[in-house]
Amino acid sequence: MSDNRLVYSTDIGRINTDEAKPQAQAKLFKDGAVRIEKQTKGRKGKGVMLVVGIDPQEHDLKKLAKTLKSKMGQGGALKDNIIEVQGDDRTKLKLILESLNFKVKIAGG
Repeated sequence: MSDNRLVYSTDIGRINTDEAKPQAQAKLFKDGAVRIEKQTKGRKGKGVMLVVGIDPQEHDLKKLAKTLKSKMGQGGALKDNIIEVQGDDRTKLKLILESLNFKVKIAGG
């Protein structure tokens, strides 16, 4: 039992460990462009647009995701430093990101 992780002790109460949770690595591209991908896999045929390649240390991804979803008028989520926006209007999303001073490429078919 070398990797026994004590969670509670009757002597001192709850034990807090200061272990850092691993951060999800952002997928960044060498040309510095943000990619917009379309994905339907695992979504029962419903398409989503994935915004990939934004550095989470330079930009607040939660705020950016909220802005994109409100300007697109659609739902979405932020998962593993990738912004998901529902629907398939990649040209409109590209225009919105370009107005926010991002270099954007549409990836995939």
